[in-house]
Amino acid sequence: MATKIKTVFFCQSCGYESAKWMGQCPGCKEWNTFVEETIKPSITGKGSKRAAGGAAGGSDGQNKPMKLSEVVLNEEDRFDTHIGEFNRVLGGGLVKGSLTLVGGDPGIGKSTLLLQTARLLSADKRKVLYISGEESLQQIKLRANRIGEFTEDMNLFCETDLGTIEETIRRSAPEVVIIDSIQTMFNENVSSAPGSVSQVRESTAVLMRIAKQLGISVFIVGHVTKEGTVAGPRVLEHMVDTVLYFEGDRHASYRILRAVKNRFGSTNEIGVFEMRNEGLVEVSNPSEFMLEGRPENASGSIVTCSIEGTRPILIEIQALVSHTNFNFPRRQANGTDYNRVNLLMAVLEKRVGLELSSYDCYINLAGGMKLIEPALDLSMCMAIVSSFRNRAIPDEVIAFGEVGLSGEVRSVNMPDVRIFEAERLGFKTCIVPKTVAEKYAKKFPKIKLIGVSSVQDAVGMIR
Repeated sequence: MATKIKTVFFCQSCGYESAKWMGQCPGCKEWNTFVEETIKPSITGKGSKRAAGGAAGGSDGQNKPMKLSEVVLNEEDRFDTHIGEFNRVLGGGLVKGSLTLVGGDPGIGKSTLLLQTARLLSADKRKVLYISGEESLQQIKLRANRIGEFTEDMNLFCETDLGTIEETIRRSAPEVVIIDSIQTMFNENVSSAPGSVSQVRESTAVLMRIAKQLGISVFIVGHVTKEGTVAGPRVLEHMVDTVLYFEGDRHASYRILRAVKNRFGSTNEIGVFEMRNEGLVEVSNPSEFMLEGRPENASGSIVTCSIEGTRPILIEIQALVSHTNFNFPRRQANGTDYNRVNLLMAVLEKRVGLELSSYDCYINLAGGMKLIEPALDLSMCMAIVSSFRNRAIPDEVIAFGEVGLSGEVRSVNMPDVRIFEAERLGFKTCIVPKTVAEKYAKKFPKIKLIGVSSVQDAVGMIR
């Protein structure tokens, strides 16, 4: 008897299943996220068997609640990827049996990074299997020749059928598997097309089972949508252990790898890379990299320090304030929060007395970095005033601090790390909150700390 085909609707955000289309998802409350897919209903009775098995499993006494004090902690078994920036983002190395999702725009460097990682791991006598559903063996070979020499422990496999892939993994028993990409994988038990909600979800579930059962570290590459999120159901990010995103302009030389989820480490760390002909190269000192080409004695420019995880990064903030030719002045922010710029300009108008209502204002974080941190407030205010008054801030000056609505300058986290980074790169003067200057003046005698308690005090130095 022919199997009946039925149509169901899946939410692309959370994977909620419905027999009919709905405008709002009952699960995640998102609007217009349902897509139609065709599935073949199961006639094997597996659902009843699973239910019976679950009931039996609860009565056999093998699976029962444990006291928290009886739980034994085992340290994760990690191994080095031999890429320091990659290790930093992963939390100290690659965990055996982990499932890691790497997302990013097309051409940003996802496949290049994983191919470089595969090369270094295979050179470390670890067996690596690179599975591609998008490129042929010849295309991968061309990219591999550009990166460097590979050992015999590096294996390539071009396939999209997940059943064949699972059989190959179990037979070859590699330590690391790379799937490029999850949107091309096809599970024959699911009737929908590759890349659909059902296929992505079921394929990820199979790979997760392989990783946990066999102790294999699995990387999966995920395409992103125009909104910048991984294509497919949002539940995909909940299923994996680690979610990494590549950021940056594909036409620029630098790349930033950021963890948005990590069950084995912090999500605050970032890795900085530079794209070259031979592949991605680590940027061990991003502060120097971000300050390259900084103009001298230019108004509207000042350096600040941001903290990404435990890493301080010095970056130049540029401001351009010019008289508007429109009824409503334009305000634009590149690399930081647009609403925060409007808030700081309102503080400058109210607390400092600057007439900015008839001026356009453009804020830019040089180098294309995207940072949203209160510590940038003071430097943005000083850059705006510097451009407004057309007075340059000395090149050896750096500033950081949070600005409140009353115009007060507040302390930020890890000020000593920021000051040390500024001192190391040769800055002579650091404008900081008054409490920070009083606390660390003796600790850093080589750099002059100027403490300010209000934004009026800080911008008053620009004459």
